Amino acid sequence: MKEIVFSGSCTAIITPFKNEMVDYDSFKKLIAHQLENGTDAIVVLGTTGEPATLSEEEKEKIIFFAKNEIAGRAKFIVGTGANCTEKAVDNSVIAESLGADALLIVTPYYNKCTQNGLLEHYKKISNTVSIPIIVYNVPSRTGVNILPETALKLSEIKNICGLKEASGDIGQIMNLCKMLNGKMAIYSGDDSLNFIFLTLGGSGVISVTGNVFPKEVKLLTTLVKAGQFEEAKNLHEKLLSINKNLFIEVNPIPVKFACSQLKLCENELRLPLTPLEEKHEEIIKNCLNEF
Repeated sequence: MKEIVFSGSCTAIITPFKNEMVDYDSFKKLIAHQLENGTDAIVVLGTTGEPATLSEEEKEKIIFFAKNEIAGRAKFIVGTGANCTEKAVDNSVIAESLGADALLIVTPYYNKCTQNGLLEHYKKISNTVSIPIIVYNVPSRTGVNILPETALKLSEIKNICGLKEASGDIGQIMNLCKMLNGKMAIYSGDDSLNFIFLTLGGSGVISVTGNVFPKEVKLLTTLVKAGQFEEAKNLHEKLLSINKNLFIEVNPIPVKFACSQLKLCENELRLPLTPLEEKHEEIIKNCLNEF
């Protein structure tokens, strides 16, 4: 198998805002929360980090800040995807130059390219950087699905080392785990399916829930790796409610609210995202109180 960027738990971290600016005091607190609870890797500027609302200058400052705060204590991964290949190339080159350990690159969205288009997209990016790439498949948000046969072809590209899979299709997930075994890592991109991914041989999880409960998400991966499946199943069942309700509205609206309840950041988003509706606030509060 190619180099594995990480095994275990990775958090797709939120970007905190205060008074319409990036809140670096809270960002420091959020990163510390991850490191103190054993998170193996941190993704900045993933979908959960609201990159579509950030300026290029803000993105570079976020990468630079996060790199220095993490300081080698966890793998540092940067989301660099775009629906324009040249833009994704530019983002990836900048992230590599600023010290990213690896890149998380979502499939081109809205354009809805073909499977061949996906291959050419990732080939071009791969040819411009030398650090590992994790491909991100999330068809519910992008409108395009990486088929297992295409994933197998992607695994042959030199520095594509992993797949974050969030199709929600159990049959596809099982097929991917079988086809990619020994070829590249596969990561759960859906917290509600983390236990299934791990027991099927997944290398780890890239989690939204990890923003709130990094210790528990890490523990789940550790238990499965140790073969303690009953304990892992019990923990996954305990997390079912929070895993579900962190998507009661579009991500990252609920997780931002949850983190604000834990005093990790302000409950502030950038338009077009708006704060969690009041009727959903109690649901998230109840989930947090369960822990």
